[in-house]
Amino acid sequence: MPARLMRLLRHLTPDLSPLRDSRDYRLLFGAGVITMFGTMITMVALPYQMKELTGSYVAVGLMSLAEFVPMVVCGLWGGAIADALDRRRIIVLSELGLLVTTAALMVNALLPDPQVWVLYVMGALSTGIACLQRPSLEAVMQQVVSHDQQAAAAVLNSLRWNFGAILAPALGGLLLVQLGTHVAYAIDAVTFVLSMALLWRIRSLPAAEDAAPASLKSLVEGVRYATGRSDLMGTYLVDIAAMVFAMAQALYPFLADELDSPESLGLLYSAAAVGALVASVTGRWTARVQRQGLGVIVAAVCWGAAIALTALAPSVWLVFLCIALAGAADMISGIFRTTMWNQTIPQELRGRLAGIELLSYASGPMLGNTRASLMANLGGLRFSLGAGGLLCVAAVLGLSAALPKFRRYDATTDEHAVAERARRTASDPASDPAAGQSAPA
Repeated sequence: MPARLMRLLRHLTPDLSPLRDSRDYRLLFGAGVITMFGTMITMVALPYQMKELTGSYVAVGLMSLAEFVPMVVCGLWGGAIADALDRRRIIVLSELGLLVTTAALMVNALLPDPQVWVLYVMGALSTGIACLQRPSLEAVMQQVVSHDQQAAAAVLNSLRWNFGAILAPALGGLLLVQLGTHVAYAIDAVTFVLSMALLWRIRSLPAAEDAAPASLKSLVEGVRYATGRSDLMGTYLVDIAAMVFAMAQALYPFLADELDSPESLGLLYSAAAVGALVASVTGRWTARVQRQGLGVIVAAVCWGAAIALTALAPSVWLVFLCIALAGAADMISGIFRTTMWNQTIPQELRGRLAGIELLSYASGPMLGNTRASLMANLGGLRFSLGAGGLLCVAAVLGLSAALPKFRRYDATTDEHAVAERARRTASDPASDPAAGQSAPA
């Protein structure tokens, strides 16, 4: 095989060095793969069971509303405790809490008359616990992966997520139809047990001795830090704008009907994940990019443009292709944003900023689907898709012009990236997170 082709393939295949070099990252990655499948199966099972019990669109829709407040409150508070407590302990205890909520759903499903209120309460609780855990999972990447391997770890994490997002819902659908919701919940519970066995082997990751205790004051400190850095604000605002103006999953059932292909609905829902998976598998090249801010802008513009093109696509497969391209662009944006966060945010603030990040990328899709539905009601399905995509492009370009520091960000010269690189280089090699092989405390 020609040397040039070999070099091209090497740049397109995932960089596995974080898995090779860090024992703790291997354990986190393995636990994530296991729980990803169980969680995705439950995500399908909950609305399915609610539909079976009530037959009400409103009852199913209210599940998202019930989960919104826990997401906001626990996401912010999870960031505060991630900077104040042992992150491994938070992750393990949260996993135990998620096991309990899933077990409660399984028991409820086995009752002769399953209770609807249990689905609402356990759904809200599990969302809250997951949002308490997520900032610690995000922040811990700084401690278990070396500074120069953050981009590679971001690609691997996205690869894991998209692989599960494609396969697990399909598996969940089969389980629900063939075996029932109680089996789906039971499988999810087993995945939490297996993941805890791996997570418990990770070394203790305590907070700094001078870490601020979790409090409203510490939350305000994190918000003040974020708003004081226009490059960070750019990562949040561009992603929110992209999701609010171009997210349109709520329209997929209507789009499938308009294309006279209702059986293609599942295909439309999986299209973005397929595109994102391809972007992850071939995403090794992203580690060579140093202008991540510009990369986020370009990727967000491509996301909006691909959604706008969906409005013109006359067939199911062209629609699928456009949505897949949008998913790939969104994934590239996510890789660049994650790399910026993990390479520039001080470790003592990483958890609180991860809580803010959670709100930015979780609230955008909710608002975007609402926007898509309202615009479709006013001007039609294709109008909502096309206008939303074009508004996304305009909003992203406007933010790019308004945030020059974000647009010009360069990891080789940015003061925060340079300071964080120097801090990690100067740290005691014996405490290098990538080399950590010690047993749990």
